[in-house]
Amino acid sequence: MDSIQTIGEILDGKLDGSHVALRGWLHHIRSGGGILFLQLRDGSGVIQCTLKKDKIDPETFEKLSATPIESTIEVSGEVRKDPRAPRGYEIQGERVSVLFPAQDGYPIAKKYHGPDFLLDYRHLWIRNEKMQATIRLRSRLIEEARRWLMDHGYLEVQVPILVNAAVEGGSTLFSVKYFKQKAYLSQSWQLYAEAMIASVGKIFTLAPSFRAEKSRTRRHLTEYWHLEVEAPWLELEGLMELEEELVAHMCHQVAQRMPEELKLLGRDPGKIINIQPPFPRITYDEAVETIQQSMPTFKWGKDLGYEEEKVLTQKFESPFFVTRFPKGIKAFYHMPDPQNPKVTLSVDLLAPEGYGEITGGGQRIHVFEQLLARIKEEKLNPDDYKWYTELRRYGTVPHSGFGMGVERTVAWVCGLEHIRDAIAFPRLINRIYP
Repeated sequence: MDSIQTIGEILDGKLDGSHVALRGWLHHIRSGGGILFLQLRDGSGVIQCTLKKDKIDPETFEKLSATPIESTIEVSGEVRKDPRAPRGYEIQGERVSVLFPAQDGYPIAKKYHGPDFLLDYRHLWIRNEKMQATIRLRSRLIEEARRWLMDHGYLEVQVPILVNAAVEGGSTLFSVKYFKQKAYLSQSWQLYAEAMIASVGKIFTLAPSFRAEKSRTRRHLTEYWHLEVEAPWLELEGLMELEEELVAHMCHQVAQRMPEELKLLGRDPGKIINIQPPFPRITYDEAVETIQQSMPTFKWGKDLGYEEEKVLTQKFESPFFVTRFPKGIKAFYHMPDPQNPKVTLSVDLLAPEGYGEITGGGQRIHVFEQLLARIKEEKLNPDDYKWYTELRRYGTVPHSGFGMGVERTVAWVCGLEHIRDAIAFPRLINRIYP
């Protein structure tokens, strides 16, 4: 009896010459010269299967020729190495069984479809080979981030998504009714992370964050996945070293382990594997000087948007840090620079090629009186942050952390044109279906 194998095992070169059975979805079908060419997809990859007309009776051959794509089928045959075949292997089929025929009229044809159409049919479009590759690359990037952090003594923890106060700007909060109270969907886990470090030390989490930003750009989602890291006894310079080592590890591993997926997306694995620390560092002041050469009206004190970041990224071949942002454009908890209280010990990591910010973070205020003064300065209600400020009363230490936007990082590594393609089901300002 044939053993059921996966396409992934075949593409890894483990089953050359073996007799196998595969089950999956009919990705594509064509016939020519008395041979059926079937592309089978099973979740671990796509492989070509050939079936010669003289191997089966003519009626069965004709019936198989008319099988609608996305039907589920079982194929048995011999694995053959063939450099002409996609990914270098194919199945010389001996038997094909249609398990569950799909209906005719699959809506996604081999022609151009606009983005809105593909978003309407996202539940089917994720079967596209490039979407499959992106989803797998995303998974690998997350896996490698987790592995690096755990190997370096970080513990994964979970904290609430429903919160009672803003972490970032109050204007970007999604409010929800929480019984008789008002609550919000979290913009970040950070405040809770600062509580956790006094319990279990260096920590990280991977969780969704929500920003009600009215932005329709290729870089913004209203729901995105956030890899956030926090550590005690860590200051700004150490934070940057942590980030660059982590990002370089993620890039190296995905380029070494998944070069074919990167190539399918048009990305050169060599470009990704060449990402090496240390990353360049510039201050916000230096960034402003560079931006003003192209955008003279840009003023010191304004935040960096897409256009400003795009100007900066043209100057660098690798990711780079921008440090010491003005106090007025960073959240209340960022530590003012002791050398210049107008700026903070904050840092953004920007990816090259116009992708811009992929992480944001910095050193936190660890002195109670200083934190309380910043809360009042920002006209926030100190009662909403009572538990957070109490952390500074009982065992405070210098500490730092950052948050990485998973989708932005995936978009950069994969060379995607739009962030919506860095996640299976994107949530955009005008999109919550399907």
